[in-house]
Amino acid sequence: MKIAVIGATGTVGRAVLAEFAPRHEVFEIGATRGTHRVDLTDLNSVHALFKSIGQVDAIVATAGHVHFGELSQMTSEQFRIGLDDKLMGQVNLVLHAQRYLNDGGSFTLTSGIVGDEPIKYGASAAAVNGAIEGFVRGAAIELPRGLRINVVNATMLEEAREAFGPYFRGFEAASGARVALAYSRSVEGLETGRVYKVR
Repeated sequence: MKIAVIGATGTVGRAVLAEFAPRHEVFEIGATRGTHRVDLTDLNSVHALFKSIGQVDAIVATAGHVHFGELSQMTSEQFRIGLDDKLMGQVNLVLHAQRYLNDGGSFTLTSGIVGDEPIKYGASAAAVNGAIEGFVRGAAIELPRGLRINVVNATMLEEAREAFGPYFRGFEAASGARVALAYSRSVEGLETGRVYKVR
């Protein structure tokens, strides 16, 4: 398969690359690093990316930023960071990149545990993750040409414990390799509309 991994230079993205690279042609795509670049908030950038790499069999998105901060101090602009970036970036990808997927191809998006298990400073992330999962369920019954769509909802990664551990006290972490298996299940399986939870 030809697989486009967007967010490939991040912690999850690197694990997904390692899972797919031995048996597939994988395109490493990042916002500021990687073999190819894309800004998911810019539709022209999305189209330029796929005009460059051509048709693919799967598109995996592990990219997206949200604002973590105290709710009582959060501004609308800060809350909107996650809506514009993580949510609409992935929605834009599905809306505008489906034409670059071969028949029977798949999208795999990324949400996260905060949508299910709230944490301090995570109200924006919870809203964004829940919205992504709702979008995937709705889109799954409408995508044409046998296209599929799923989402991976993982706990904190072991590899990210140093950066995110203080936000996730008491949470078990999962290895990047284990989380990457959920992306493999989505891309290499046959299901659609699924939320793959890794805990």
